[in-house]
Amino acid sequence: MGQSLRNRRWFRFLTHACRTIVAVTFIFSGFVKAIDPWGTALNINNYLATYGLESLKPYVMIFSIWLCGAELMMGCMLFFKVRIRMVSVFSSVSMLFFTVLTFLSATFIPVEDCGCFGDVLKLTPWQTFLKNLVLLPMILCVWWRYRPDRMFAFSRLEFALAVLFCTISMGVGVYCYFHLPLIDLLPYHKGVNIAEAKQKAELQQSESEVVLVYRNRRNGKLREFSLDDKAWRNERRWEWVDTRILAEDDNRHRVEPMILEFYVSDERGEVTDSLLSIKGDLYMLCLSRLNDVGERCEERLRRTVERAEAESATVICLTPEPILRPTYRSFAGSVPVRCYNIDAKTMKTMLRAEVGMVRLTDGTITDKRTCFDM
Repeated sequence: MGQSLRNRRWFRFLTHACRTIVAVTFIFSGFVKAIDPWGTALNINNYLATYGLESLKPYVMIFSIWLCGAELMMGCMLFFKVRIRMVSVFSSVSMLFFTVLTFLSATFIPVEDCGCFGDVLKLTPWQTFLKNLVLLPMILCVWWRYRPDRMFAFSRLEFALAVLFCTISMGVGVYCYFHLPLIDLLPYHKGVNIAEAKQKAELQQSESEVVLVYRNRRNGKLREFSLDDKAWRNERRWEWVDTRILAEDDNRHRVEPMILEFYVSDERGEVTDSLLSIKGDLYMLCLSRLNDVGERCEERLRRTVERAEAESATVICLTPEPILRPTYRSFAGSVPVRCYNIDAKTMKTMLRAEVGMVRLTDGTITDKRTCFDM
């Protein structure tokens, strides 16, 4: 009966359609995540914190690059019909796992954002679960159609294509880890005037209350804060989870982009407006860890400070580590640079790197570079 079904014309057409839909979905989903492995890593961190697996965080970036690359590779192999039976088996297993995971995220163990389509398309946990429910039977249909094929019998052409797809898929993630995303889909992209964008967002949400959702790093509990509440700015205690709007009808909606959360402070309080109003160039050196930069980055930051001096530009240092007193940082013997606080999530949204630089010209982002590109 199975052989008869596989030979029927309508079933071959159905499996072809299912294979194409799943392949295109995997290629799109894998690519938009592969170009931003930092964003995928942040979403994985949310899952690890929710499930009490913080001990795995040192391996998150490696897993992020592999996960995005594997999805992109499977999509390419499905689309070009390379070892379909093998790919359909791996795809079915992964789809089954993520279907269960997203069901838990939507019900018993809530996770606000699955990140399945990166920052291009935001889906709720229920929408993601339903998407997986649609794709799962499709990939099972493809597996049934090609079940008689030998699983690992690669022809020379198939082997060459598999190596090519693997190299491209993993290479995109590795490249974007050391550099910036190939396509900047984040709210702090080049050309954005941060002050004007904040004003526009505030006007749009003037009749609603912005609510920030943070997770307590000690006990894992979620807590909601208003933008004026300063408690969430303690990076050592609170980890960003979500941003919502509490509208008049008490329905909560996600805020996009996160431009309202751009907040810079020192030991005395907020200095956001004064920094954004600086005329000319402002070099913002972004350091995830204030005293753990590395020799190569120290030297490149020194050159950036010297360049800013030569241009008579302002240069500051931004870090999520708490600033409790006036703090200055010298880079490989450069003149001391004034340090300010910024939320870790905001900084990683502005610049996908541990160390890097963002340049503002009259408050507009005109350049972004990681340490490797400085």
